[in-house]
Amino acid sequence: MAIEQLTMPQLGESVTEGTISKWLVSVGDKVNKYDPIAEVMTDKVNAEIPSSFTGVIKEIIAKEGETLSVGAVICTMEVEGEGTAAETKQEEAPKAEETKEEAAQAPKKADRANKGRYSPAVLRLAQEHNIDLEQVQGTGLGGRITRKDLLKLIESGNIPKAGGQPAASAQPAPQPTPAQEAPKAEPAAAPKQPTAPNVPVQAGDIEIPVTPVRKAIAANMLRSKHEAPHAWTMVEVDVTNLVAYRDSIKDEFKKREGFNLTYFAFFVKAVAQALKEFPQLNSMWAGDKIVQKKDINISIAVATDDALFVPVIKHADEKSIKGIAREIAELAAKVRAGKLRPEDMQGGTFTVNNTGSFGSVQSMGIINYPQAAILQVESIVKRPVVKDGMIAIRDMVNLCLSLDHRVLDGLICGRFLARVKEILENVSKDNTPIY
Repeated sequence: MAIEQLTMPQLGESVTEGTISKWLVSVGDKVNKYDPIAEVMTDKVNAEIPSSFTGVIKEIIAKEGETLSVGAVICTMEVEGEGTAAETKQEEAPKAEETKEEAAQAPKKADRANKGRYSPAVLRLAQEHNIDLEQVQGTGLGGRITRKDLLKLIESGNIPKAGGQPAASAQPAPQPTPAQEAPKAEPAAAPKQPTAPNVPVQAGDIEIPVTPVRKAIAANMLRSKHEAPHAWTMVEVDVTNLVAYRDSIKDEFKKREGFNLTYFAFFVKAVAQALKEFPQLNSMWAGDKIVQKKDINISIAVATDDALFVPVIKHADEKSIKGIAREIAELAAKVRAGKLRPEDMQGGTFTVNNTGSFGSVQSMGIINYPQAAILQVESIVKRPVVKDGMIAIRDMVNLCLSLDHRVLDGLICGRFLARVKEILENVSKDNTPIY
């Protein structure tokens, strides 16, 4: 067999390093090509990295919590089907033993045909939590049990137990847990984080470990606040006509298209149109120059229970409201199903955040570095306002803009927000095509 090196992949166009948040394999594990071997966290994405080869894990070089540059070696593998004829003869005996083991497991594999094979990550979780894999219904391709299936069971507390040993323990290549768990406590702090404050812990206090994803979010937010001088402005918008129009067509739209027509799609479309007229806001600070981006790619924030992801609607100015609504639905579904790809999060030029989805009416967003601005769309609420000299109940929403004062000034941002306000307040059946 030949020894091959697996390296830190580039998970984004501007990503230069990544942090190993969790190893999904151990030394001695047999891994197929494309099987996930580790979870890697960057400031843009948290993703599983697949194996480039089929073989056996020989050495794990990068420790959990360690940050490495793109291209750095993270582990080595003994790869099947490589090497000289002499090496092949030496390997015939081990291969014969592997064949016997596979033959012994054949009845079990036949019984699990609908579930498919188990990945090293699934085996490890099953072993750690004493899960009987025979009783788990997989949601993967062909009924295959995925790591997320087991995580859901663990979170719910409804764990199917084996009569004797857990199913994972019947597999070859037992997991050397002490050797693997030792590095977990070692790298406590990311290299770019400031020294942690000395916070006294008293009886009854709860200490919650910071996850790698949360560390990445913290690092990016800290960088944005330290490097970009934030300024903030807000306008209130009367969206009574928008609400009435959307509510009148939402049921027919859902029945026809199969996904929801949300208010947020109208806001994203209005922002994309205004960015076309005020391209200064579609810019980035680059030290000795400001880069005004040609494409209008809107980043939208999608939150899960423990992380925040920012997928991108590419060329939003060229899409209809229907097209934007479709992309919002598809990207949100990918995030919640754990299927978001690195390319789904690349190329954003301006961020629109739907803070109104959880009832916020006013907020100051931190800019999604290195973009120049972020717009917070707050909750639509009914308020009494003066209209034509009379008090009326109207649907109102606040639009809050955080801007990088190195790139943008109040005048251009005020004009931009005034244009977004004008577009939204004039939404109607005649003025606003959905398709």
